Amino acid sequence: MMPLVYAEVGEPQIIKRIGGSPDVKKHLEDMGFTVGGEVCVVSAIGENLIVKVKESRVAVSEELARKIMI
Repeated sequence: MMPLVYAEVGEPQIIKRIGGSPDVKKHLEDMGFTVGGEVCVVSAIGENLIVKVKESRVAVSEELARKIMI
């Protein structure tokens, strides 16, 4: 397992665990990040990642991406 920030760009990954406080977990879940779901890093811009999740593209900070384990 490794944080999402280390994922290869363009490689689909499966979310294995989501860490952080209950508020952070709820926020990520509301954005579409769920355990067992597929996620793909589209690009990395500075400290932010553009991620494809559930047919949508969302931007997540490096801090949040470190809480998503793949």
